[in-house]
Amino acid sequence: MEHHSNIVPWQLACDRHGATLKVIPITDSGEWDLKKVPFSDYTRILAISHVSNALGTINPVKRLIAQAKKKGIVTVVDGAQVIAHLDVDVQDLGCDLCAFSGHKAYGPTGTGVLYGREELLNQMPPWQGGGEMIDVVTFEKTTYAKLPFKFEAGTPHIAGIIGLGEAFRWMEDYDKQAMAAHEHMLLEHATKELLTIDGLRVIGTAKEKVGVISFVIEGVHHYDLGTLLDQQGIAVRTGHHCTQPLMDRFGVSGTSRASFACFNTIVEVDAMVAATMKAVTMLR
Repeated sequence: MEHHSNIVPWQLACDRHGATLKVIPITDSGEWDLKKVPFSDYTRILAISHVSNALGTINPVKRLIAQAKKKGIVTVVDGAQVIAHLDVDVQDLGCDLCAFSGHKAYGPTGTGVLYGREELLNQMPPWQGGGEMIDVVTFEKTTYAKLPFKFEAGTPHIAGIIGLGEAFRWMEDYDKQAMAAHEHMLLEHATKELLTIDGLRVIGTAKEKVGVISFVIEGVHHYDLGTLLDQQGIAVRTGHHCTQPLMDRFGVSGTSRASFACFNTIVEVDAMVAATMKAVTMLR
């Protein structure tokens, strides 16, 4: 169920180092099949998403990280989809690395955060060279600055990072649990109402989800539906959502996906459902 950003870089790494990429299979409900996690004596890195961007599934990452740690496996968490919906405590999760994009947390584009255990980051080489990340430079050898500067080559995106900090201050002013409960209420209402549409099938029916619902409608192409919804002032995402292997798993070319945030309302959900019904009538 991984986003392409948690697939393609590992494929490139496998090509460079002769490693093999193995995938955790998922069930028909869009949850990990934990009985078939492909751990072996050769597994070195576990890279997993906390929440599926296409399905909304909240994955049991803490449980899998604990299993990986017993085997000495380095754990990497894609936190992009979870950061705006749930409280994330990386120490509680026990992960080695965790990353997310700033624009997924109501912040500016072009920003993001990488958390890493200090011991592990000290062992890692810089990913990019440039100013600020150096200690001493000679033509014979260069030594690198201490953390975090070793990984911050060049002039940082100063304005963007200030904006990201303000986005987090804004979120911290609110009750995160109440925000999550509100989004869950919107999800349940939207799911109930959308399922009244003949031929509509929800893709991803996990027990634990954030406010995301992906669906297909028999006889209606998701691109056409998205266009007609847009013309009615309704914003949904259509396509494969950068998760082509996941779409293949469910035998669809793509879905229509509605994502709910803390500022959305029941009235807006009802407007989306009504617009979908109208679009379906037009397309059929």
